[in-house]
Amino acid sequence: MMLDDPFAVDALVERLSRALDPVEGPPPQPVRGDGDLNGTPSPTGRTLRPAAVLAPLVVRKTGLSVVFTRRADHLSAHAGQISFPGGRLNAGESPVDAALRECEEEIGLSPDRVQIIGRFDPYETVTGFQITPFVGIMQPDTRLRADPGEVAEIFETPFDFLMNPANHVLEERMFAGQLRRYYAMPHEGRYIWGATAGLLKALADRFNALS
Repeated sequence: MMLDDPFAVDALVERLSRALDPVEGPPPQPVRGDGDLNGTPSPTGRTLRPAAVLAPLVVRKTGLSVVFTRRADHLSAHAGQISFPGGRLNAGESPVDAALRECEEEIGLSPDRVQIIGRFDPYETVTGFQITPFVGIMQPDTRLRADPGEVAEIFETPFDFLMNPANHVLEERMFAGQLRRYYAMPHEGRYIWGATAGLLKALADRFNALS
C-alpha cells in the first residue's frame, strides 16, 4: 500500500487511534498473556513486575512501518530476541513515562519526536512481568541509535504484514519441561515471536475489528 496521499496516511492513523484505549486510565480486562494458548492462566496471588513498551510507527511511502529492536547477544535474559523498546518501571514512574524513557535509552528516540496515540491490552509474561503497551507515531526524519549495551539492531517491519492474520503463525516448543504454543511472525529472515508476537496479535485483533 502506497501512502503518498496524506489523506490516506491520516485515515490509517485515525483508524488505528480508534482501535486503542486512552493513554491514561485503568487497564482493560481481561489481560492477555503467554498462557492464553496453553490453557494455563496466571497463578493467582503472584506479584507481577510492571513494565511498559512502545510500538513506534513511522510513515514511509510504502506504508506504515513498526520499529523493533533485536536484543544484544550478551544479555542474560532474552538475548538476541526481537522486542519493542521498553522495560520495567522505576519507582513512582507511570507506564507511559517508562516506555518513553526506555525508548530514549535503547534507541535514542527522544520523547519530543514521537506522538503517543494510545494504549492496548496489557500482557502477562510467563517470566512474571505485566507489560503495558503503547503505540506512537514517530517523526520520519528521526535518526535512531542503538545502545550497544542492550540493542544489537534496530529495524522496521511493515505494519500491514504484522496486522494480517495470515501471517500469524501458531508454533510450539518445549519450555521448562512443558510444550508451549505461541504466535510467530517470521519476516525477511527475522523471527518475531513470544510476548512480542502476542502483543502484535492483540493489536491486530483490535485493528481488524474496525475493518
